[in-house]
Amino acid sequence: MNTIEELELKMCKPSESLINDLGKVDGDILILGVGGKMGPTLAKLAINAIRAGHLNKRVIGVSRFSKGTLKDELETFGIETITADLLNDEHLKGLPDVKNVMYMAGNKFGTSGNEHFTWAMNAYLPGRVADKYKDSRIVSFSTGNVYPLTPVVKGGTSEEHPTGPVGEYAQSCLGRERVFTYFSHKNSTQLLHFRLNYAIDLRYGVLLEIAKAVKARQPINISMGHANVIWQGDANEMALRSFLHCDSPPTILNVTGPETLSIRWAATRFGEIFGIDPIFEGAEKDTALLSNASKSHQLFGYPKVTIREMIEWTADWIMNEGATINKPTHFQEREGNY
Repeated sequence: MNTIEELELKMCKPSESLINDLGKVDGDILILGVGGKMGPTLAKLAINAIRAGHLNKRVIGVSRFSKGTLKDELETFGIETITADLLNDEHLKGLPDVKNVMYMAGNKFGTSGNEHFTWAMNAYLPGRVADKYKDSRIVSFSTGNVYPLTPVVKGGTSEEHPTGPVGEYAQSCLGRERVFTYFSHKNSTQLLHFRLNYAIDLRYGVLLEIAKAVKARQPINISMGHANVIWQGDANEMALRSFLHCDSPPTILNVTGPETLSIRWAATRFGEIFGIDPIFEGAEKDTALLSNASKSHQLFGYPKVTIREMIEWTADWIMNEGATINKPTHFQEREGNY
């Protein structure tokens, strides 16, 4: 893969399982926050699955669309778009009634110093959306950040583990879950909390950050010595298939790859490909932000793209000077300051 077109062709190719599952889901699909990092490829994946299965469904993407050409790009692809500020009550009220809602709106980076906006987006807005779409299915994107750092030897937190968010961003994400859960109890709304970390797109993500540091001979802080990653195409597919697993009270689902990825190992592997010895600083702590996603693997099967494929694709992307998006994950953050 050398171009964005080739990347998205790979990422947005639907599996037979996705096509079959969407055939069991009645109604259209509304994506709130389609302009984010994952939204465009999720919308394109949904349209491709609908076409492949000859399904009678619309995909509608909602965003501010404040810059760039994404709105035209999505419409050309066959996705209907609505320009709206979801915090504007009139805009929210004017959205169409749709049976299936993918909630991807939220705020993470820039939280420090702008905490009030983060809480409005991540905890207040969900209540407004839940009230409007009380009769819909809602898959709400969440994050593994709602869990505390846990000992690496335990292999990550499962859905049964108590939450313990570190920092205001993570706290507001737990707030989003709690508000949605309140309305699920109140209105019997079918919901699923999609606790994701970390999606890999060759244009951004944990692996790209590690690879770029190795290539530039910059030191890599390994105090957060381990992480979980999943190919974004696999994560998007699981999100769309999650409409079949919404429930009241809400289903909770950790979504990531099966490996506890060593940052040191990943950097070393990139170094072998580039012919460069990685530079490390610090030492691995005994704890990390890790999730056990065996429940999602039970429902959907293991992710189709392996960690070695992701590493090799990322290395090729960098060596071919592929386009990148300047949206770092800050996966090294241990104090929750975003």
